Amino acid sequence: MEMKSKKLLILYATQTGNALDAAERIAREAERRVCLVLIRSIDEYDATFLPEEDAVVFVVSTTGQGDTPDSMKAFWRFLLQRNLGGHWLEGVPYAVFGLGDSGYQKYNFVAKKLDKRLSDLGATAVIERGLGDDQHASGYEAALDPWMLSLWSRLYEIKPSFFPEGPDFVVANVELVGQPKFQVTYHNIENMDSQLSSATDFEYLQMQIGRARSMSVRKVSREKSKPDTFIKMIKNFPLTRASDKKDVRHFEFEFVSEVMRYEIGDVLEVLPSQNPVAVDSFIQRCNLDPESFITVHPREMENHHLDNNVNTLEVPIKLRTFVELAMDVASASPRRYFFEVMSFFATAEHEKERLQYFASPEGRDDLYQYNQKERRTVLEVLEDFPSVQMPFEWLVQLVPPLKNRAFSISSSSIAHPNQVHLTVDVVSWTTPYKRKRSGLCSTWLASLDPEQNIYIPVWFHKGLLPPPPPLLPLILIGPGTGCAPFRGFVEERAVQSLSTPVAPIILFFGCRNEENDFLYRDFWLFHSKNDGVLSEGKGGGFYAAFSRDQPQKVYVQHKMQEQSQRIWNLLCEGAAIYVAGSSTKMPSDVMSAFEEIIAKESGAPKESAARWLRSLEKSGKYHVEAWS
Repeated sequence: MEMKSKKLLILYATQTGNALDAAERIAREAERRVCLVLIRSIDEYDATFLPEEDAVVFVVSTTGQGDTPDSMKAFWRFLLQRNLGGHWLEGVPYAVFGLGDSGYQKYNFVAKKLDKRLSDLGATAVIERGLGDDQHASGYEAALDPWMLSLWSRLYEIKPSFFPEGPDFVVANVELVGQPKFQVTYHNIENMDSQLSSATDFEYLQMQIGRARSMSVRKVSREKSKPDTFIKMIKNFPLTRASDKKDVRHFEFEFVSEVMRYEIGDVLEVLPSQNPVAVDSFIQRCNLDPESFITVHPREMENHHLDNNVNTLEVPIKLRTFVELAMDVASASPRRYFFEVMSFFATAEHEKERLQYFASPEGRDDLYQYNQKERRTVLEVLEDFPSVQMPFEWLVQLVPPLKNRAFSISSSSIAHPNQVHLTVDVVSWTTPYKRKRSGLCSTWLASLDPEQNIYIPVWFHKGLLPPPPPLLPLILIGPGTGCAPFRGFVEERAVQSLSTPVAPIILFFGCRNEENDFLYRDFWLFHSKNDGVLSEGKGGGFYAAFSRDQPQKVYVQHKMQEQSQRIWNLLCEGAAIYVAGSSTKMPSDVMSAFEEIIAKESGAPKESAARWLRSLEKSGKYHVEAWS
């Protein structure tokens, strides 16, 4: 009797798109081995069908400080139901691959807890979970490549019908590249924009952005396509001295369409503007007609999930507008699959060979050096391989999406009713080959002149720092630009103090030099004097660590140790702890400092202090927002 082929289900949970890339890579490699594959975002899958699956591969990222991606939250709540029992997934083979950053304290925490929960529900692990690390020289792919080879072997041992030709049989890539997954339709329209002539400037802009981003094939699930509102810059000034290596700016914006009421601790997402010269160069390099009108849709309509608010398939958009608003052509680096597909369209033999090498496991490290380490852009890669002419459908599928950039809001809407403020580090660096690079969004914002009246599309959403009630004592640790959200916290409590009793705030700030990068110096000092909300007279305090102003480096955790009794007293009064800033060592160093302070002041063992801090986390009184 002929053996029925088994279907491999791949579920991914992504916040920025990396887990989707990894999941698609696993799917392609499985298809090359003649395995039937179904790939889905985890929020588009009905978890009640899990017990019926032949085998499931989960590809999940960890966000923030061990948080599940937004798309996974409902699925995770479902798995935690007590009534599911220890036999619910009995007999279901599964594998978990996690994407994380070992610079964070809770490295790959989501993959680890998912693996444990699936096992608790009776599922059978095919292989040990794989953990991809952004810190590795080759990124997460360093762990993914060997993990996949083991996965195919173990799946074949468990159920040979997954691979009718065996796990070592591989279809040549040239047979699989086939058609791109997305189709671009060109429309013969005299003047598409005339039908929108009755719309206001803001409505027109909003529609343009909504159309482009809803058609973007790499759209992260459930992302709102249309911006919440538009803002314009009214102030742009440096917070660091001109002689300092760092350039940190204070930006103030006014609402110009709908006024949004935000809370302290919220996050503002900005859609950056790409350099028009780079957009035009990309269009010219790819032999595209910028004035043509297009729509983009998947070839398999069943996999297409439209934004509920926008019916984009019916409304064509100019090709140039689509590239400008949805395709990151001049700042993001392409993925490995981009090089693989490029190799099929290279007509020069030496270019084809180099691209095939880059796409191979043997060339992975060299590709990482050429591409990711140098932050080579799509436009630069295409210019390095001039014989390649990729069809626009492939470019639409493979060029990284133009992503919103997220910033902690550094103002209070109570103190500034029609405004929102940001504190932004203008990112620039030199690559290993001495090429100057700069951050797309921060550099663009820094270049804006308030007199220009540029309309900036933005989205508001909740961050990881919930707004505290006025009577909750606060211990805030914000070195560098980590102080940004706490500027809003202090502003708000200062306004509240004029009409109601408020609890004290202790704030620890850190930077390299008092003279060069003491961000918001006058603001902190003003609120720490004359019975301000940071004044010791009101039970608060402001303490700054200048790490390079003396031979021995001094960081925020050292200043915390100096104020251990004040910290302990506030904790005994029920204070909440908020930490913001760099994700490298700072959050774990601060956590260790708290453990030492609690152990010292309470006389308890350090293990008890650690447990006490964990209980603070669980009760919602220890919050961390960190970024790399």
